[in-house]
Amino acid sequence: MPSSSSSPFVTPTAYRDNFVDRLFIALFSRKMANAIGTKLVTPGYSGFVSLSKRIMAGRTPKEQQAVVGVVLRSLVPAPVLWSIRTLFSPTRWVCESNAWFAANLFEWLVGPCEVQTADIPQADGSVKTQASKVQIKKCRYLEESACVGLCVNLCKVPTQEFFTKDFGIPVTMNPNFEDLSCEMIFGQYATPVEDDDNIQQQPCFVDDCAIASPKAETCPNVG
Repeated sequence: MPSSSSSPFVTPTAYRDNFVDRLFIALFSRKMANAIGTKLVTPGYSGFVSLSKRIMAGRTPKEQQAVVGVVLRSLVPAPVLWSIRTLFSPTRWVCESNAWFAANLFEWLVGPCEVQTADIPQADGSVKTQASKVQIKKCRYLEESACVGLCVNLCKVPTQEFFTKDFGIPVTMNPNFEDLSCEMIFGQYATPVEDDDNIQQQPCFVDDCAIASPKAETCPNVG
């Protein structure tokens, strides 16, 4: 069944990866393939997404998230993670700097994005306004995969846990399944995925996801 006219998948976004983009794609793909003991068959971004789907196959959501955690930690030496976690508290400067780096380093992964201001709730009930939100206009990873479970288990949850636990910098990712945009907010602790209604009530993209469950009210691949 073709996508409806209101579907965000109707008009695919065209990307022209430059040399640096292709290097990042190849690096991440190789790390992912190593994590599950397989070989990269298809090069480029489509091969990267295919590997993601192979990580999903036969694994529970928690197991999928764990694999991506291994991949992310393999990209940063343990002493560097320890130093950042120990020496840098999540101050406004640290959160804003991370947002800037994320927006400039990961367009190859998520597509065009920009840094915006966000209101961050504090433990004492106050609100801190800082430029630590990365607004992803239309996520390339979600558009290419068309899979809610892949978005949650291979991006949202492991990324949040990696930054919060390994870097010591809390991060919340809020995907919008209506238009495929996403917010990545540094300095804000994430709601546990089991308590996140936006995630738990989201059905599959039945017209576009190859592994969708049309009869399920919500995506069965979400942990």
